[in-house]
Amino acid sequence: MILSISGVVLLGIIVFLFFRKDGLKASHAMVCALFGFYLAGTAIAPSIQAGGASLASLLGGIKF
Repeated sequence: MILSISGVVLLGIIVFLFFRKDGLKASHAMVCALFGFYLAGTAIAPSIQAGGASLASLLGGIKF
């Protein structure tokens, strides 16, 4: 649960930065949000979640 909340916050910050700095229009951001919302209800959602968890564990295992 913590990973998904932090992921949402991180993606929200990225969208905000794109909106402020790179000219992302509000309509584009809304379309992306709706796409993600509807994608979460499809059969591919568990695969996307597993891929995100795998990427998070990969990044978490990197030693600096």
